[in-house]
Amino acid sequence: MFLKTFHLRSFLVPIAMLALMWIFFLLQNIGFFSGCTGAIIPLVPDGLSGVIFAPLLHGNLEHIIGNSMPIAILLFLLFEFYPKIAFKIFLIGWIACGLLVWMLPPVDIITGKWNYNCIIGASGVVYMLAFFIFFSGVFRWNMKLLTVSLVVALYYGSLIWGIFPEEFFSQMEAPSKISWQSHLAGSITGIILAFIFRKQGDKKIKYIWEYPDYYSEKDDKMWQEYIMNHPEDFEDLPQYKQENIWEYLDEIRKNEK
Repeated sequence: MFLKTFHLRSFLVPIAMLALMWIFFLLQNIGFFSGCTGAIIPLVPDGLSGVIFAPLLHGNLEHIIGNSMPIAILLFLLFEFYPKIAFKIFLIGWIACGLLVWMLPPVDIITGKWNYNCIIGASGVVYMLAFFIFFSGVFRWNMKLLTVSLVVALYYGSLIWGIFPEEFFSQMEAPSKISWQSHLAGSITGIILAFIFRKQGDKKIKYIWEYPDYYSEKDDKMWQEYIMNHPEDFEDLPQYKQENIWEYLDEIRKNEK
């Protein structure tokens, strides 16, 4: 009974995504995707394959565990509350985020030197989903979707700091291995998609009481039925006197003279 209230895809897609991530992680550990194979290498043609494969690859166990929970939760929210456009958002966001990461110059924010890194991990997709879900609720101004936005902000609000280089917040002996470029690209992509698709999907339901002067006694069937069945309740009430044209006959004749 509980499961009937949810869309089946809301469970199947996150499970499929997690399965793919862990299968690719196992393939990495047995020798496939060695080195920078399948990774995004900014501005390098060979790194374009990472647009497709990079979100499925992870550097270590801690890396994939850290991305598994948020990707599952955010995909569930996407497919549950935006079922009509969920696949579009997921696929377009995946590709657009990867392309934007590839186009961002790999500049070391501290030294200013170019630092070619192999970028892997699903964190860019996580940021894309989180920012889309949050801003989509804001742009649509739908109470249900705004509630979802607030839930995302409550649990994943700290993601905002990830769009900045880690070196901004701590002294580091070596360059950070966390790709703030992926986070920034994901957040930008999510906001843009939320704006573009703000009018697509399920339309906001506007109830009759949201309209001004919505009440009409003639449309109130229960009230009309009560009047018909209980006329005695209205006998003592002052009755509206209907106009009789013959009472104004003399006045009309005077005006015609």
